[in-house]
Amino acid sequence: MNFANPNLLFLLFLFLHIGAAIVAFGPTFAFPIIGAMGGREPQFANFAMRVSDAIAGKLVAPLALLVGITGLGLIWTSGRDVLRDEWLLLAIILYVISLLIAVLVSGPASRRLIEATSAPPPAEPPTRPMGGGPPPHIAADVKRVRAGGMALMLLTLIILFLMVFKPQI
Repeated sequence: MNFANPNLLFLLFLFLHIGAAIVAFGPTFAFPIIGAMGGREPQFANFAMRVSDAIAGKLVAPLALLVGITGLGLIWTSGRDVLRDEWLLLAIILYVISLLIAVLVSGPASRRLIEATSAPPPAEPPTRPMGGGPPPHIAADVKRVRAGGMALMLLTLIILFLMVFKPQI
């Protein structure tokens, strides 16, 4: 390795950026599988949600922030004009939107589901039919987590497309 290489800092940022993106966002594509398995076996639903939440909190979130920081490093070391490269500006905007969805929608709904399913469910009231599905507040949070997850996966794929193909917009 030539440490006198003027592109060394750029290459370091690129290595960290791509590596962090793979490690951060790769596991998120398993979340729908984990969630579906937990949904089919309600006795394991809380565990499935806690596993996904632990992966999101200990792996995805910190590395997603590193992706942004190293992305700024790449812009700085390459001298790119973000306002001239529309594909890059769009990717940055979608990245920020992804962070907002994760922090404001998916994360809170996921944590509410974990809390709501941590204790055994209360006995069914006699007026409620058995097997009628989850209570409305749990169903609403499940819907938020699913919708947020689908949006985040789609945004991740769009950002990947923009980063690889760099289309002229």
